[in-house]
Amino acid sequence: MSEAATERIIFTGHVQGVGFRYTVRSTARRYPVKGYVKNLPDGSVELIVQGRPEAVDGLVADVARQFEGNIHHTERRPIQAAEVFIDFEIRF
Repeated sequence: MSEAATERIIFTGHVQGVGFRYTVRSTARRYPVKGYVKNLPDGSVELIVQGRPEAVDGLVADVARQFEGNIHHTERRPIQAAEVFIDFEIRF
């Protein structure tokens, strides 16, 4: 059984002003993940997500399918968890 991990995922493209964060939050609630999604000043969107790798992969794949015409690039990297998340939220 794989261990839970934390990833930082940056989506670039036309990802602000299109309901991206709300869709990510809604989609994340279907997976056993915790964390947050947040708009960044450069026009990209940051996703910090904690969960088992298969759950994180499923979430990212679902988001990519839902916004395939909007996302131009996705950058994923593991990070050390800076906090323990209780649920999944939108941050401002």
